[in-house]
Amino acid sequence: MIDLNSLATESVNPATRNLDAVSTLEMVRIINSEDAKVAQAVETCLPQIAQAIDLIAERLRRGGRLIYIGAGTSGRLGVLDASECPPTFSVPEDLVVGIIAGGDRALRHSIEEAEDKPEAGKADLQSINVSEKDVVVGLTASGRTPYVLGGLAYAGSIGAGTIGVACNQPAEISNVAEISILVPVGAEVLSGSTRLKSGTAQKMILNMLSTGVMVRLGKTYGNLMVDVKPTNAKLKVRATRIVSLITGSDETTAQSALLQANWEVKTAIILLVKKIDPPEARKQLAKHGGVLRKVLEG
Repeated sequence: MIDLNSLATESVNPATRNLDAVSTLEMVRIINSEDAKVAQAVETCLPQIAQAIDLIAERLRRGGRLIYIGAGTSGRLGVLDASECPPTFSVPEDLVVGIIAGGDRALRHSIEEAEDKPEAGKADLQSINVSEKDVVVGLTASGRTPYVLGGLAYAGSIGAGTIGVACNQPAEISNVAEISILVPVGAEVLSGSTRLKSGTAQKMILNMLSTGVMVRLGKTYGNLMVDVKPTNAKLKVRATRIVSLITGSDETTAQSALLQANWEVKTAIILLVKKIDPPEARKQLAKHGGVLRKVLEG
């Protein structure tokens, strides 16, 4: 029998004991009040989050991948973050990978027993040929999910970077993670329902990890997504606006440059600022590791 008494996320929240007896407005006020505590809890982990970003960026520069592994809500959040990196930052589909216990079916259906097998976490990482170049981020609200612990232990044994994200302090995941991000979210609104505050905390951390890594890799210019992949009408408008903002050109000129650059935002910007053709712009980008600021200021 698993002992849940020691887990803050499984404890009974005194602030929500009468949740079913109050008005609907009061109920959502209570939930909102609990949610407001999440950002404060995440703030206590900022040094570890920054350390994790630097580790991931270093490994990715050396040809590695960022791999999220989790079960249930945690796993779904990892897959979500991974799936949003290619359109946002124009990275290859396999650079940021999300793995969930139970496979893709578990994204839409509950396969809760899948999280109980540590060997399954190892096997899923082996199936994508995880190596010492990669970083594996284990996501588990409890900090003790066997599937995640098994995966992280294997990743660490072959030299991959390992990061653990959990919502309890202390947490078992610290025993197998190189860097531990333990967020003290406290008792959930519904006791043990870690899709709530714990899920919110993990989403906030994943936002920071992927965004921070991409900033470090030169995928942004200031707060503009200069590596956005304009695959639909909305994103083409966004790309045009970004080129216009950085170069000071009107939208017609910006769009013309994007067409010449095959909708590569960075290339279009360099084309307008440096007055060079797309092939030369791409050469300069490659020379400076894809970092637009270095090209413009060089």
